[in-house]
Amino acid sequence: MASESKTSATTGPTGRPVRDFPVPEALESHGPARVIALCNQKGGVGKTTTTISLAGALAEYGRTVLLVDFDPQGALSAGMGIQSHDVPTIYDAMIGREKDIRQTIQPSAIAGIHVIPANIDLSAAEVHLVSEVARENILAGLLRPVLDDYDVVLIDCQPSLGLLTVNALTAAHGVLIPLECEFFALRGVALLVDTINKVKERLNPALQVDGIVATMYDARTLHAREVLERVVDGFGDTVLDTVIGRTVKFPDASVAGTPITEFAPQHASAHTYRELARELISRGAIA
Repeated sequence: MASESKTSATTGPTGRPVRDFPVPEALESHGPARVIALCNQKGGVGKTTTTISLAGALAEYGRTVLLVDFDPQGALSAGMGIQSHDVPTIYDAMIGREKDIRQTIQPSAIAGIHVIPANIDLSAAEVHLVSEVARENILAGLLRPVLDDYDVVLIDCQPSLGLLTVNALTAAHGVLIPLECEFFALRGVALLVDTINKVKERLNPALQVDGIVATMYDARTLHAREVLERVVDGFGDTVLDTVIGRTVKFPDASVAGTPITEFAPQHASAHTYRELARELISRGAIA
């Protein structure tokens, strides 16, 4: 094991030379959207925070974003200040109660970001869908009519590898894997990648992993540095250069119901998520 950090003035936390990703050019038109599922079967890895914060950064760069809350906990809806009770939700669309997906879309307080909310009702969706024909493709069919309205659709998946997550992976063009820099989080990545490969083989041949983004990184701890080193050794360039550090600002932004890029625009973490947005655009994952 490494006993000291590789990080220096010219080397980032991943051990690679620091790159300056350019500010993206403005788009002349919007759509069709690329669909990205943010997925990790382990909870508490910063998945919802990354979905919201990345959306905020993309909106600053003029991208139109649709956020799909696909977790019965409804954390994304709450984190965006979106009403998720007594309104049409993704659950209503999934079980056919709401025929037009547009009726579930709510504008957020941030220009360019819309949200399809979720609540605890979504936990019953797998039971309802188990007997449906082509049940893995329901979300893909629901999103298809609105893809031309957005540049990117970000799906915040629940922390499991059940039918809802398979629906998200079947609907997606790419997968972004937030990974906490902690040993037990690392252990589950192989299982997640195996699930992604099965969905690619059997349901969605176009699916690809857009990247693994390290979250909750604390450069002061040897453990975090060693976990990140092992991830880079195991997954190579699939690991993004951008690394998200720990900060108390994320829960504060969640309570305020807004992305950190709006809540604390000059904070280091806000700049890091702008860097993540630029890196994904530079990689071609987002227009």
